[in-house]
Amino acid sequence: MKLSHFVFGFLILAITSCSSSKSSVTEAQTKALDSMMQKPEFSIKSSWAQPQVTSAMNQLANVGLIPSGSSAGNIDISGITNYLKMQQDSVRAKLPFFGERHFGGGYNNNEGIEFEGLPNNLKIKKEKNAEYTMQFNIRDTNSPSETYQVYITIWPNLNTDITVTSAQRNPMRYQGKVQALE
Repeated sequence: MKLSHFVFGFLILAITSCSSSKSSVTEAQTKALDSMMQKPEFSIKSSWAQPQVTSAMNQLANVGLIPSGSSAGNIDISGITNYLKMQQDSVRAKLPFFGERHFGGGYNNNEGIEFEGLPNNLKIKKEKNAEYTMQFNIRDTNSPSETYQVYITIWPNLNTDITVTSAQRNPMRYQGKVQALE
């Protein structure tokens, strides 16, 4: 009998602990994000890149070729120029790429993910938890044969998550902050 009371008490404690850990979103944060997304003109600066961890990425980490304070699956890019900007009806981005490329990239010095132009199949949706999700397709600036599928989530606290996939590269994920363009 004592055991069942203990288990029941533990379950109640676990449930209430988990529900109280949810971060609260203020109405002001939600309204500010809604205002920004009415006419989406913003800039995202990422602080972390999260490549798909493969044995090759682990080997790079083991020999010390990944920046200090980073791991094979979480790389600090706060000191590297990177952005994703949406202005009027076009999108421009320059994001570093860490990972494996499956097909040749041509004979240029572009190693990152760069695109500029009108996004194809742009979808913007406000989700139940007040965050916005966006998705679109766009061609690489330097390699027209490569098309990216871009997925962006923007939360009311202005944190962002960008995921970029391509048939020619492993997927990349970026975490950062958004701010409205002036």
